[in-house]
Amino acid sequence: MLHGLIVRRRVLSLWRCFLQCRSIESKPAARSAAPDSVISALRAICGEEGVSLSEAVRKQHGKDESIHGCQPPDVVVFPRCVEEVSALAKVCHNHNLPIIPFGTGTGLEGGVGAVKGGVSFSLRNMDQVLDLHQEDFDVTVEPGVTRKALNAYLRDTGLWFPVDPGADASLCGMAATSASGTNAVRYGTMRENVLNLEVVLADGTVIHTAGKGRRPRKTSAGYNLTNLFVGSEGTLGIITKTTLRLYGIPEAMVSAVCSFPSVQAAVDSTVQILQAGVPIARIEFLDDVMIEACNRFSSLSYPVTPTLFLEFHGSEQSLKEQVDTTQDITQSNGAADFQWATDAEDRNRLWKARHDAWYAALALRPGCKAYATDVCVPLSRLPQIIVETKEDLIQNRITGPIAGHVGDGNFHCLIVVDPKDQEEQDRVHLFTERLARRALAMDGTCTGEHGVGLGKRILLCEEMGPAAMQVMQGLKDTLDPKNLMNPGKILLPVEL
Repeated sequence: MLHGLIVRRRVLSLWRCFLQCRSIESKPAARSAAPDSVISALRAICGEEGVSLSEAVRKQHGKDESIHGCQPPDVVVFPRCVEEVSALAKVCHNHNLPIIPFGTGTGLEGGVGAVKGGVSFSLRNMDQVLDLHQEDFDVTVEPGVTRKALNAYLRDTGLWFPVDPGADASLCGMAATSASGTNAVRYGTMRENVLNLEVVLADGTVIHTAGKGRRPRKTSAGYNLTNLFVGSEGTLGIITKTTLRLYGIPEAMVSAVCSFPSVQAAVDSTVQILQAGVPIARIEFLDDVMIEACNRFSSLSYPVTPTLFLEFHGSEQSLKEQVDTTQDITQSNGAADFQWATDAEDRNRLWKARHDAWYAALALRPGCKAYATDVCVPLSRLPQIIVETKEDLIQNRITGPIAGHVGDGNFHCLIVVDPKDQEEQDRVHLFTERLARRALAMDGTCTGEHGVGLGKRILLCEEMGPAAMQVMQGLKDTLDPKNLMNPGKILLPVEL
């Protein structure tokens, strides 16, 4: 009885906190609250140029690309090596200052906001590719290395890193959010592609999640600490190195586009393609609203119907077999206008609609802002959730074309909202909660790849249940007993 009362009181308190965090309006950047002695200690570690109190710099590090308002830190530091990160963390730990890791700021759930002030650790100066083992298909990078920078570095090796979330995000940041993207159906998410991590804990301790310098392709040794930190969003430690799997660049690539009479037909084709053993590299879905927006924005002429964009990787011979099989399957499900291309220029032309989806959605309402939210469900439930979501969007007068990684059951609503219209913002917030709960009711998840951050903390509780959340809280309390690591993210505040 008492436990139930405590839980209800806590939920009410957490809900009030949640509503405060959902505000789109930015908060003013207050003057630094860090004592002068702390600032001096930080400067002693990374120099005058490595510490910034500038309002502009602090605002830059207080917001990502989500709709959550800017919550600037008190100080921004720019460490150059793991030793400096460790020393800075010790200063923050000794003075009870929150620590917020910052990569490129491309997150979509408010993960970098300094909700309790503190120190933002901007990791852009740690931008070295440290160890490349071509024969072992792995590489170790620092947190300032982005996915595009790594693939540029690998260009002449015959290798590449295929996880592509769209933005040119930092690779350690991608590990921290368990990012994925268009290639996940073939190559997996970050969770499947991280072999080892170097992590600085809240008190400055440096650990290696698979053992220092180790990079086996598989292991059954002890607890899986690597995957504990993948997806932890900076709440357990600062990732200062990641060792990644690499892949051989395919001998050839083929892209294809085909239109369908319904969402069901497009998803049925997807399931049958996967069941046929076609090693599809990318299979993307755009609904009719998204296709129409892309046609307008990019001067294209695709039929305004549910559409699949596909890509195949392999040898010349295997690609012919893959394309033939896929064409047979899609046509059996009513597909029309099946187009395919092999050379890079034609492939880019076919994929232009998918690549420009974000900007095409924005162009539907000039002067407004876009907000992307995502969920993931079992493949068999995808048609139902997309149809119900489209009905919800229409009924509530929300502009939200849909694009998705259909091979994973993951899709995004690219919602275009007027930041000056509070009533519309409220409608959008309620819609995103209904969407997430709709996914949970279909045995899915409230986020397939964006992460939890600020926006989906209550939904995470609903998804995981109280026992699992208690375990997560216990892990957090053990690794970060002072609650200094990116406080307020993933886990709701503990209040009794």
